[in-house]
Amino acid sequence: MNFSIARSSISSPIQHYLEELHREYAQVNDGTVATYIPELARADKRWFGICIATTDGHVYEVGDSRQLFTIQSISKPLVYGLVLEDHGEETVLNSVGVEPTGDAFNSISLDPQSGCPLNPMINAGAIAIAGLVKGTNAADKLHRILQTFSRYAGHEVAIDPMVYRSEKDTGHRNRAIGHMLRNFNVVADDPEPVLDLYFQQCSIAVDCRDMAVMAASLANGGINPITGLQAIKRDYVENVLSVMATCGMYDYAGEWIYKVGMPAKSGVGGGILAVLPGQLGIGVFSPALDTHGNSVRGLLVCRALSRDFNLHLFDVPGFSKSVIRSKYDATQIRSRRVRNEKEAAVLKESGARIKIYELQGEVTFTSAEVVVRDIMKSLDSMDFAIIDMKRVVTINPAAGKLLRDLVQSMTAQHVYPVFSHMDAHESFACELRTTVNPAGSGVSLIFSDNDFALEWCEDQLLTQKMRAYCPMGAVPFSEHQICRGFTMQQLACLQEYVRCVTFKAGDMVLRRGDQPDNIYFLMKGEVSATVRLPTGKLKRLSALSAGAIFGELAFIDQMPRSADVRADTDIECYTLSREDFDHLSESDPHLRAALLENLVRHISQMLRRISDEVTVLAQ
Repeated sequence: MNFSIARSSISSPIQHYLEELHREYAQVNDGTVATYIPELARADKRWFGICIATTDGHVYEVGDSRQLFTIQSISKPLVYGLVLEDHGEETVLNSVGVEPTGDAFNSISLDPQSGCPLNPMINAGAIAIAGLVKGTNAADKLHRILQTFSRYAGHEVAIDPMVYRSEKDTGHRNRAIGHMLRNFNVVADDPEPVLDLYFQQCSIAVDCRDMAVMAASLANGGINPITGLQAIKRDYVENVLSVMATCGMYDYAGEWIYKVGMPAKSGVGGGILAVLPGQLGIGVFSPALDTHGNSVRGLLVCRALSRDFNLHLFDVPGFSKSVIRSKYDATQIRSRRVRNEKEAAVLKESGARIKIYELQGEVTFTSAEVVVRDIMKSLDSMDFAIIDMKRVVTINPAAGKLLRDLVQSMTAQHVYPVFSHMDAHESFACELRTTVNPAGSGVSLIFSDNDFALEWCEDQLLTQKMRAYCPMGAVPFSEHQICRGFTMQQLACLQEYVRCVTFKAGDMVLRRGDQPDNIYFLMKGEVSATVRLPTGKLKRLSALSAGAIFGELAFIDQMPRSADVRADTDIECYTLSREDFDHLSESDPHLRAALLENLVRHISQMLRRISDEVTVLAQ
């Protein structure tokens, strides 16, 4: 395996998906640029940007995501939220309703009894809402709107003066709506200043990234996830999202919520802002519009995102505080394979190249995105990522696709994703196997539990780091851990007491409940110590290679054996009987003391390791 490849240029699977989506829909040439406001007709039909912002402040963007355009009707829900803060829900509802009309954005839809606009997303309702913005004068009201939009976007925004003049010069239908609202006393005073404020709010310049962050702020309870500033009080977020869901796409609103399933608002400047509450915000910009006044490419992109990543509002995932339950590396927790000193030193130095992610709950697109982003961010510092699925309840199709894309991205760069505890997710495991063969040579990197996954990763790391690494090799008696610090005379003396025994692969060496007659010094091969759980499954307690000791605990406390020990390979051991060990008290007390000292050191190391692992897992 080659671990030396630079990984700084690896594209996130989500970024890669957006690039593919942009490439696909950039070929769509349907729709026309808005011309009823002359300045909008100057937009380039080829402009096309896509952006996703998550509620924890990460942004993915592609295409013309930084191309400025005017916000137009996407301003309506933001100003509506400001007015709700100014006056409260009851007062605002007395002036503007919340009923969808099924009409075009510039329709004159008024309640036949009160003369009030039916909702704040059509022009009549938005003009009435502009009339409710608090301020001592026109400049103060505009300043408050700009401040609000700036908090949503995370930076100062400004008006495009050319578009503003164009809107003002050609806004005769809106002017007629304003005077009609004055006739019904919905606008209490001269409508011209209100109309002027409305033209200005529609002429605020934003880009695709701004829209995604604005949407993410609404998804995040009104708090901008990047700056941490409150754009709107949490109390009114649900009011804003409700009218966006029912009225935000005008006479396309019903089909939108049915097929896409997210509160959204479009604008004739070519933008669409969509919100998945609690999870993310979407901004899409492309100036070519359909007959409803919605961006053609924007609709296609939002449909694709909702379909491919299960973003429909009513596809409700189970809640989990965090999909990543715990994260650590192989310097903090190692496999149950007991290593010799040289191997342990290598793993202590390089074990951080093995990362372990314990996942939990229901894995959806947005929760899987957190995992993908964390792994992609750490690629330069890892060679293996063990993804533990033991506590995962379900993996929805969108999350499964994202994780498969992650596997392909990582393996292409010689970073190896390893999955464990996949028994409950067999269909996803099958998809992984058919998607890619990470290790080559027919090896599938799916293991029954973390222990075996960790051992495999450790073996690969040791093979790469140690030229002479041979897991099933033999060790000289003088290098066995039980002989540490022994003189040549003590070694010669101990060899007179030990007896050489051999076992074939698969043989049972010790059985649970056996009497502790001997302690075993493993000289060649590998063994595993196991217990049978109440469920009937075998649990591996430890895996030992040449140079290890086993049977020592029962040997010391003289209690029956607590676990089975089976030979994984052909093995060779030296055994020391309890009778001979006791005899050393008289024949060579110094040798007996040296043996006890090494046994105590060995047991102490085991206890320290267990203590360290408990500390890591408890975090």
